[in-house]
Amino acid sequence: MAFRKRREALRAILKGSVCVRPGSVYDATSIRIAQDLGFPLGMFGGSVASLAVLGDPDITLITLTELCEQMRRMSRAAELPVLVDADHGYGNALNVRRTVQELETAGAAGLTIEDTLLPQAFGQAKTELISLEEGVGKMKAALDGRSDPSLVIMGRTGATSVTSLDDAVARARAYEAVDVDALFFTGIKSRGELEAISAATRLPIVLGGAPEEMSDPAWLAGRRVRIALQGHAPFAAATQAVYETLKALREGTAPRNLKGLASSDLTAQVTRDAAMKARTAEFLGPKK
Repeated sequence: MAFRKRREALRAILKGSVCVRPGSVYDATSIRIAQDLGFPLGMFGGSVASLAVLGDPDITLITLTELCEQMRRMSRAAELPVLVDADHGYGNALNVRRTVQELETAGAAGLTIEDTLLPQAFGQAKTELISLEEGVGKMKAALDGRSDPSLVIMGRTGATSVTSLDDAVARARAYEAVDVDALFFTGIKSRGELEAISAATRLPIVLGGAPEEMSDPAWLAGRRVRIALQGHAPFAAATQAVYETLKALREGTAPRNLKGLASSDLTAQVTRDAAMKARTAEFLGPKK
């Protein structure tokens, strides 16, 4: 299978003994840069997907089709394994099953399914979770939708900050019981909470953000954390750069005087210019 090597690379990270920091990726250019810089893993977050594809905030407006199409573009552009935030699976458990099928064919190395109540319901004032029973049903459906056994499926919960630490542990254990491959936690606020979760569970842990006191990779690795996200700064940096460049042009700055532009060498590297020229010569046989 074309994407199995990428999925096996993600599984190797989860089975390893260190904690890695993935590069946040969102399009063909960003994933190539992350691969060239040596990141072992890419993270395609739901929030950055909404920003990059729609220009909208992270309020679950992006569709499964749009998410998968963007993942497909990245899969074509680079071989870097990518973990995809699949949010709530775009509906109920049957929708989750299809979400897994579509992201698998789009080339994802792994994906997360969360138990947050999404999209926001009428009258809902704060973040809510679906029931544990419905969460278990979604995890079962996700596993049933997988045709490539190397595809990584993670059960995700934000219960620590939404309900309680005890609820987070109960949900994690329930998801472990149906054989997801890893546990993804958001909202953990202290070392004590992570210690409790690590002691109560057995699967590899992924953290979707944590306070400064939990930034030491070695300490995290000792608590079975194998992947720790560090936000989506690349998209924020790109947005700022585009804003400053357009602002300067609008205010009359000559293109030759613009600062912070990619060099021709970097552009050629990112666009794989040398490889394209070689293919052009081989397949089109241009006359000299």
